[in-house]
Amino acid sequence: MTTKTFRLSGNSMDRKWHVIDAAGRPLGRIASEVAQVLLGKHKPTYEPHLAMGDYVVIINASKVELTGEKTRQKVYYRHSGYPGGLKERSYIEQMDRDAGRVLEKAVKGMLPHNVRGRELFRHMKVYAGAEHPHEAQLRAGTGDRARKTAAKAAAQNDVGE
Repeated sequence: MTTKTFRLSGNSMDRKWHVIDAAGRPLGRIASEVAQVLLGKHKPTYEPHLAMGDYVVIINASKVELTGEKTRQKVYYRHSGYPGGLKERSYIEQMDRDAGRVLEKAVKGMLPHNVRGRELFRHMKVYAGAEHPHEAQLRAGTGDRARKTAAKAAAQNDVGE
């Protein structure tokens, strides 16, 4: 029996791509699920100091739902940085303008507010419709395991020719 603690290094991380369909699901449930996958908390090898989470593609962001009266009451604020520069937009206006921003803002609020959180946020792609350009990444994967399988497939192709 070993008593050494296993520590994951940056080289041995294995990242996958996940597609999450937001159609008909509550905004907060989707955001918390995506934040967990981005952080890597769903993995048994989770390391809090590493940006080791998986990549996430969210589709059908325009069909996300809110519960209760939040559709009428929810307001998004932003500030220009100048005096009197506070702007506000309702949830309905924001969905009409850019549905992806609603999900982005919800997920960003659930990630750490530091350099690691900003890096993890870049691992998320949001699309209003069902189409997305990440089919190749979904099939390939990243990390040691994906590189080994790709090398095996290449070696078998070389032998077969």
